[in-house]
Amino acid sequence: MPSAMHLIDTHCHLDVADFDADRERVLTAARTAGVRDIVVPGIERAGWPGLLALCASDDGLHPALGLHPVYLERHGEGDVAALQQALAEHRPVAVGEIGLDFHIATDEQDRSRQRELCAAQLALAAAAGLPALLHVRKAHEDMLGLLRAAGLAGGIAHAFNGSLEQAHEYLDLGFRLGFGGMLTFERSSKLRRLAAALPLEAIVLETDAPDLTVASHRYQRNSPEYLPEVLAALAEVRGADPGELAAATTANARAVLGLRAPVTA
Repeated sequence: MPSAMHLIDTHCHLDVADFDADRERVLTAARTAGVRDIVVPGIERAGWPGLLALCASDDGLHPALGLHPVYLERHGEGDVAALQQALAEHRPVAVGEIGLDFHIATDEQDRSRQRELCAAQLALAAAAGLPALLHVRKAHEDMLGLLRAAGLAGGIAHAFNGSLEQAHEYLDLGFRLGFGGMLTFERSSKLRRLAAALPLEAIVLETDAPDLTVASHRYQRNSPEYLPEVLAALAEVRGADPGELAAATTANARAVLGLRAPVTA
């Protein structure tokens, strides 16, 4: 990959314990691979201080703060109010990772609690003028309904796995769609067709490291250094030049997240 190519990993949990042993090496390898910026989403209140400290240590790491639906039982009374305060104090690039995960929901009460938590965080994002980083599994119609009511400033539907019709509904609401390691698997035929059919301005790249790794590292920890493999898969399914796709997806990410381009001499 040409050294001038700049990529943005729009979703990477670089703060979690999986990277404690070699975080600096991973970050150096990612930079060598052309990944200049990494968005680090929060998942629970207890993790925010460490995440913010990590991002403060490197200009290329950008924090997002949120309460993840998968960890519903970890979130306590006062966490939404704490998020509101943290958004005002630290001004992250987004509210996230938030959303709905009905794949794991056990009953309607669980789904209702997820909707309530998500709606509260979407309201905070709208009030703060921040985009949202969305986690959505088997809940796109519910999420789209919440988004229409919230009126926030767009965001990213991370690891998007919905239909083309749903994709366009997200786009109409100012969202981009995140594509990651699953795109590198030939068996992901539906996802690959979707990535080929979408307008280029819809797409951003991500890894979701340490999860959802690329085909070449199946069953291993994912890493932001593998983001060029996602780019290569996108180029393959679209029959497009990787350099052009790198520039476009990076511009898309900068636009939706408000990230400034690096100053060049």
